[in-house]
Amino acid sequence: MWIKWIGLICILILVGIGLASIYGRYRWQSNTDKLRAKLASGRRIIKPKIYDQKEIEGLPAPVQRFFRTVLKDGQPMVAAVKFAHQGQFNMSEKEAKWSPFTSTQLVITQRPGFDWDGRIQMAPGLKVFVHDTYVLGVGTLHASLLGLITLADVRGTPEVAQGELMRFLAEAAWYPTALLSSQGVRWEAIDDTSARGTLTNGATTVSLIFCFNTEGLISSIHAAARYRTVGGDLVARPWEGRFWDYMVRNGIQIPLEGEVRWQPPEGSWPYWRGRITEINYE
Repeated sequence: MWIKWIGLICILILVGIGLASIYGRYRWQSNTDKLRAKLASGRRIIKPKIYDQKEIEGLPAPVQRFFRTVLKDGQPMVAAVKFAHQGQFNMSEKEAKWSPFTSTQLVITQRPGFDWDGRIQMAPGLKVFVHDTYVLGVGTLHASLLGLITLADVRGTPEVAQGELMRFLAEAAWYPTALLSSQGVRWEAIDDTSARGTLTNGATTVSLIFCFNTEGLISSIHAAARYRTVGGDLVARPWEGRFWDYMVRNGIQIPLEGEVRWQPPEGSWPYWRGRITEINYE
C-alpha cells in the first residue's frame, strides 16, 4: 500500500511542477510583451532612411573598409531587428559547465534599446528564464527559475546602463547601419586594423575597440572595463566579443556566430557562445 502512496505523491509532484512551469511561462511571456511594448514606445524616426557611401568619407580607413564590405550604397537603414538564437551558456566561472539555451531578441536602433529573452536549460524540465534589457536608457538583468523564482535582479544603476548600452554597440555587427556617424557613433583611428567607436545615449557614454580582419569585417570587439555582478557587487572587468561565419542577410553582411568572454585577472572566462537561427529586419 505504501508503494502506491509514494507513486501517487510522485505523480502529484510532477503534475504540480508541470502546472507551475506552464504558469511561469505564461507570466514570463506577459512580462516580455510589456517590456517590448515599452521598448517600442521610445522609437524615433530614422534619419536618413537610406545609406549613402558619401557618409563614410573621412572615417578611419578600417571603418570605411568595413562599411564598404557589409553595406551597399542605397541600403535602407535598419530601424528594428528581431533575432532567434541558440547556443550554450557557461554557468560556472571555475570550470566549463555549459548549458544549452535558446533566445529571442528585439532591437530598436533609435532610440537605442533591446530586450533579450533567454531560456537556459539547467536540467530536464528545469529552465532559467533571463531578461537582459536596455529600455529607454535603463539597463536590467533579471533571471528567474521557471519564470517564477527570482535568482538575480539587477537594474536601474548607471553601471548596468553602461553595460547594456555597451552590449547594444557590440552587437551592432548584426545591424551595422547603427554604427554610422549619422546614427550617433563617433569613430577614432587606432591603426590599420582597429578603431574606437563611441556612443552616447542620454547620460550614458560607452566606447569599444573594434578589430577588423583582412576582409574588412569585424572580427572582435574589446572593452577595457564593463560592469558585471561578482558576489552581489558590480565590478568592472575587461570584456571581449568575437564574430565569425559572415553571410548576407537582407542585403547586409553579418556574422552568424559569436562568443563573449570576461577577462578577469585570474584568466579568460568565455560565458556565451551562440548562433543566429533567424533574423528579420525592419
